[in-house]
Amino acid sequence: MPQPHLEKIGEVNGRWKADIIESLLLSHGVQVLLVQDATTHYVYKGALDSVEILVASDQISLARELLVGFEEFQPETDEDAEEDDQVA
Repeated sequence: MPQPHLEKIGEVNGRWKADIIESLLLSHGVQVLLVQDATTHYVYKGALDSVEILVASDQISLARELLVGFEEFQPETDEDAEEDDQVA
């Protein structure tokens, strides 16, 4: 089975928050991947560092709908996506 294309839908500060979001999305059948800089996985430093949330491109609408009420979630905007494209 081919792997789905994943797209960043936003980020949160703190791995524990990302884990909560991951559990919520998975419980609704959304394929999700959390991405955090490998150098920040130390207990003290990584606790509050940002974690990117990626979901399958065909499930973006559902994921965004589920995360509407999650105040800590910082959604990806069109401006953010354009900046990422310019850097790459």
